Amino acid sequence: MYGRVDWIGGHEIECSNANGDKIITNWEDGPSPVQITLQMMGACSLVDVVGGLSTREFTKAWIEMESERAESSPRVFTSIQMIYHVVGNVPKKLVERLVEKSHDKYCTISNMIKHTAEITSSVVIHTDSS
Repeated sequence: MYGRVDWIGGHEIECSNANGDKIITNWEDGPSPVQITLQMMGACSLVDVVGGLSTREFTKAWIEMESERAESSPRVFTSIQMIYHVVGNVPKKLVERLVEKSHDKYCTISNMIKHTAEITSSVVIHTDSS
């Protein structure tokens, strides 16, 4: 896997991969690298959950996250609370199993972060009318 990060002036950086896909961010006015890491952990896990629900009927899925970091450097994550939301007719137990498998086996990012942070999760199922 190839990655590159270029400083492009001021507080902006451009992140690119071997395919030329790019993400540009401003660490002062946009998400910081640490915030992006937290969000990408959520993205990694959400991919697992959505993939596991591919044969089910649902219209929306998202994760809300809160985290705490160490007081001194390196300010690693010490705890992360993730609330998974799914809109549709899906069994809560199925989503809970998918979340557990994501963090135990499939999500590379949470498997790296879990060595410094306690990761907890909960699942909320919404009906289409809520």
